Amino acid sequence: MAVNPDTLVIWHNPRCSKSRQALAYLQDRGLTPEVRLYLKDPPSADEIRAMLTALDLPPAALLRKEGAA
Repeated sequence: MAVNPDTLVIWHNPRCSKSRQALAYLQDRGLTPEVRLYLKDPPSADEIRAMLTALDLPPAALLRKEGAA
């Protein structure tokens, strides 16, 4: 999947308070992101690589550092 900077996508978990807060933050500012329920529709390895490249992050940045899954 190519990264399109004109499309706002949130990989969302409705059971996660931080994910709900992030979605509300965007919506409160008049943004309408595409909501991807990543637990039901997981990203492919290529999508994850593209996202890491676009954000200039190492893979370790995606790992939970504390708290239960």
